Amino acid sequence: MRLRFRQLQAFHAIVEVGTVTGAAEALGISQPGISNLLAELERQTGLKLFERLHGRLVPTPEAELMYREVDTVVRGLDHVTQTVVDLQNKQAGQLQVASQHSMSFGFMPRTIAEFARKRPDMNISFQSQYSSKIQEWVLSGLFEIGICEMPMLYDTLNVYPLHVETKVALHRDNPLAAHEVLTPELLRGEPFIVMGPDHITQRRLRDVFEKADVPLKTRVNSHLFKNLLSFVKEGMGVSLLDRFGLEFDYDDRFVARDFEPRITMDLAVITSATRPLSQVGKEFLTYLLQELEPYSATGSLRKLSREKA
Repeated sequence: MRLRFRQLQAFHAIVEVGTVTGAAEALGISQPGISNLLAELERQTGLKLFERLHGRLVPTPEAELMYREVDTVVRGLDHVTQTVVDLQNKQAGQLQVASQHSMSFGFMPRTIAEFARKRPDMNISFQSQYSSKIQEWVLSGLFEIGICEMPMLYDTLNVYPLHVETKVALHRDNPLAAHEVLTPELLRGEPFIVMGPDHITQRRLRDVFEKADVPLKTRVNSHLFKNLLSFVKEGMGVSLLDRFGLEFDYDDRFVARDFEPRITMDLAVITSATRPLSQVGKEFLTYLLQELEPYSATGSLRKLSREKA
């Protein structure tokens, strides 16, 4: 079986935007061209890759697995193409940063924008993704700098740990908003909106409630902190969220309160330990670590040795 890159590119674009029309616009080819490439890919692989639902193409479970591998390939070629363009245009540098989701809606755009003000010719590549994928991207060289959740999956990454305090978000009309500090005892019977059971914040929250001998009542499970906060705004319950997700959301339907005992979310700024940073990458790393220090519950961010990382 010899799959063509154009087929994989079309498949990747359809997964990303959900429609043939959108994929055609993104790739600059005709809709029949996209459809033909998808049909060829399904014929060669013998797999049904999409189901149609409410006018959108929804990936099958087989397509989801395939996408994880194709994503790295397609983005890798895009990265090479952009590098060639940068060299041709003699641009002043390219900043390549990837971030986990909660920092990508406010903190990272603001930080990158401030850094870029004195560098008008700098090209910027920024993506938000799940933490395991960010580690993979930095390891493979697709991005120079990443911000992800711990633990580390690879020992060839430079790691700058960041422990961020979490707070309880609750609807502004919740009577518990009258308290400045919330505890498991005060939150007894309150429905929680949580990440999956394997997420570090959920495990730590569960442990704290067990030690306090208070049942933890969960109502909604989701996979993004942004989703959790959206449910809080709708009055569905309370949620434990990091400062990045809370301080850069200006909706007045929720309030945030301290939680005791304190629970932190463990993040890390990462770079490759096997390839040097570009000059613009070095400058941004220094600036980023300075900007993150006010969010650190343990003081300044210092690089772990490779053995500990």
